[in-house]
Amino acid sequence: MDQENTGPALQLHFDEASKKLLATVITDREAPPLDEPGLREFLAAQGWSALRYLPNMAIGLLASHNAGVACTLPIAEAIDAVIGIELSPDGVEAWLNIVPSEGGAAATADAVLALLADNGIGEGIDMAAIAAAVAAGSASHVVIARGVPPVNGADGRLESLLPEVRDRRPQVDASGHTDYRDLGDIFVVHSGDWLMLRHPPTDGTPGRSLLGETIPATPGKTVMYASSLPGTAFDPANPDLLVAAINGQPVVVAGGMMVEPVYRVATVSTATGNVDFDGSVVVAGDVCTGMTVRASGDIEVGGVVDMGTLEAGGSIVVKGGAMGSLGRKTSEECHIRSGGSFHSAYAQQARIEAGDSIFIDDTAMQCELTAINHINVGGKRRGHIIGGHLQATLSITGKVVGSPNRVLTHCAIGVNPLLHKQLLQMNKVRDERETQLLEVAKLLDFAGKNPGRLRPDMIAKARATAAQLSAQIAEMREEQDALTHKIELSQQSRVVAKELLCEGVEVHLGNQCYKVVGEHGACAVGMGGNGLELMAIDDKEG
Repeated sequence: MDQENTGPALQLHFDEASKKLLATVITDREAPPLDEPGLREFLAAQGWSALRYLPNMAIGLLASHNAGVACTLPIAEAIDAVIGIELSPDGVEAWLNIVPSEGGAAATADAVLALLADNGIGEGIDMAAIAAAVAAGSASHVVIARGVPPVNGADGRLESLLPEVRDRRPQVDASGHTDYRDLGDIFVVHSGDWLMLRHPPTDGTPGRSLLGETIPATPGKTVMYASSLPGTAFDPANPDLLVAAINGQPVVVAGGMMVEPVYRVATVSTATGNVDFDGSVVVAGDVCTGMTVRASGDIEVGGVVDMGTLEAGGSIVVKGGAMGSLGRKTSEECHIRSGGSFHSAYAQQARIEAGDSIFIDDTAMQCELTAINHINVGGKRRGHIIGGHLQATLSITGKVVGSPNRVLTHCAIGVNPLLHKQLLQMNKVRDERETQLLEVAKLLDFAGKNPGRLRPDMIAKARATAAQLSAQIAEMREEQDALTHKIELSQQSRVVAKELLCEGVEVHLGNQCYKVVGEHGACAVGMGGNGLELMAIDDKEG
């Protein structure tokens, strides 16, 4: 095919054998000088813009044309589309790559199917995906065939069979919020009641690659009950079924459930004496001045605590109020210390510590409140925080924080130094357990390679130890992750006033201090770009 032009002194000819466009300089007529943009425009005008332009050859052609020297050079070439097939590493997917053509043959569905067949792929082909890629003219990692991926097995799990159970594990969610539910009455089970069922892991379903190979599934992991679950036993007919061995309060713990005995008393006064009980304690009425209640589990008080001492390994609920001795002229030394959460209607001049969070429905007046996670004052009642010292890692929240009378209210937020210390200690203990597990694994490996060399009872004991250590390490790993997450969340800690923040409130985070001046509507104090500062509150906080 020859083409002439009255502009440049060039004649174009496409060579089918080499798939190149040849340009010949014509010397029998004069033509104006030609530059590269002009040459490209000339090729486009002649209908050859789809070809791949050859810039190195163009340099020589332009020099010959402008000097009037005859020559013939390839100036462009036709490039066919390039089709490629890749298999995913697991062999379950085939990916199509198409490098588009440049004036040459375009990709076709038949060519793609032929390439799939050459790669041994004949099933699971997605014709619609192939058609779309071919129509587009180019493709990169487009899935055009799928095998059957394996379905991994589900891990074993522990299912609670009770409708209402106290859970002593940390309940802070991923965003740092805590469930503010009313802890309510202590739930009691009786000996023989079903508590928890262990479900075995599943093997999963194998898959099939596009080349016809079987892809094994990863079986689920076995879950183990904790080695010590006081107050429980296993059903003789079903070793996966945990039942109550005594009457008491069921409590969910890591690796299962335990049952704590419950001690009930009308009031705690000089007539009854102090209470020190290994389990949970329910006081129907009041805890009177100077009296002490200690429990390894939870404590529930139906009335008020008037300058009394409460110490619980679990949570404490005071359905009336808690009145302490701070600022009073009295010889009574009293405090409330909870390993879990503390919940009361109100608190006045009380010293309260909680290993989780503190919830007060109405008012906290001139109190010393310390909580690892949150302090929240104001359920369905007024929600006033007036004076005192409050310290929490994640948040201190009230409807009204401070007082119009400018009473000094000291709020400390942020990381509790004990958290870092606790994390380091947990790392040390976990390293020790992993070292022990490694030694036991070596022993079991030796037994497997040398049958008969070790006594059966020694092997059984080693397996039980390995299972126990594995469960302990998994539990510690979860606790470490939760603790690390809590430390990260503490950098976003806030003091939140849902309705009013008053002058006289001081907020401390580390060595920084923000002193509130004037009164402000709904707002928060937290770490901003310039340190501690006043900021708006979001819907969750408000």
